[in-house]
Amino acid sequence: MKWMEITIHSTQEAVEPISAILHDEGASGVVIEDPAELSKERENVYGEIYSLNPADYPKEGVLIKAYLPANNLFQQALHVIKNKINTLREYDIDIGHNIINVNEVHEEEWANAWKKYYHPVKISEKITIVPTWEEYEPISDDEIMIELDPGMAFGTGTHPTTVLCIQALEKVVKQEDHVIDVGTGSGVLSIASAKLGAGHVDAYDLDEVSVNSALMNVKLNKVDEIVTVKQNNLLDNVVGQVDIIVANILAEIILLFIDAAANNLKKGGLFITSGIIKNKKDIVLEEIKKAGFDIIETKQLDDWVVIVGRFV
Repeated sequence: MKWMEITIHSTQEAVEPISAILHDEGASGVVIEDPAELSKERENVYGEIYSLNPADYPKEGVLIKAYLPANNLFQQALHVIKNKINTLREYDIDIGHNIINVNEVHEEEWANAWKKYYHPVKISEKITIVPTWEEYEPISDDEIMIELDPGMAFGTGTHPTTVLCIQALEKVVKQEDHVIDVGTGSGVLSIASAKLGAGHVDAYDLDEVSVNSALMNVKLNKVDEIVTVKQNNLLDNVVGQVDIIVANILAEIILLFIDAAANNLKKGGLFITSGIIKNKKDIVLEEIKKAGFDIIETKQLDDWVVIVGRFV
């Protein structure tokens, strides 16, 4: 079978929204080629550093690659993708060069090639993300493994925003906490919450493909008795108060439901948000404070920020 490889030269800020656009138009996964990976300091435990070839990366900006079937619907999908990416400017998202190239490839050329970028990664004190095709043995008794297949849905679990959210969850989740994961994607934050001891997790996503993928990952990690995955728009029609709400979504979307998050949290409950590029940190902080939250932590990784607020 033939496939069309779409390569978009953009910015780190635009990685998540463009990836979501590609996912919406039928891409089952994306490859991110960010030159920052070449100089990033990390533990030399799994050997992943040696698989990074500088020739695969642009000198500036970020390359985002996705694959769609080479059929009579491709040109229409490409047109929609281009229009949606251009629309991101309306949300003050820097899309950089926005150069889009298309190349025809055979299935055997791409189906497994992207896997060289994805290896077991320890992203917090306890949690290690492990791709389903890799064999991995925990190196400590309290290590928590989360198995993911990033080909199923947007979200490998290793993006800085996800890492920041999981590190925050690891600090605050208590036994039997009730957690809501808004915009669950691959389900990784819900799975992490459950494995950290939460008593119940509600995972919401508007996209049906993400819902199905999260369900598969939840079952794969054997936390389906704790995590309930549902199709829902943000916190619309959600009744009751919970202990923690976590959301790894773009800053523009976070701003839409901060008040709803306050309504759905118990007094003293925590709101953990990431997906926030650093130049939009102050805007989100201001609105979270206005909604009645005390800021108990902000942390930055690369150009991304997580904010943890306590509802008072």
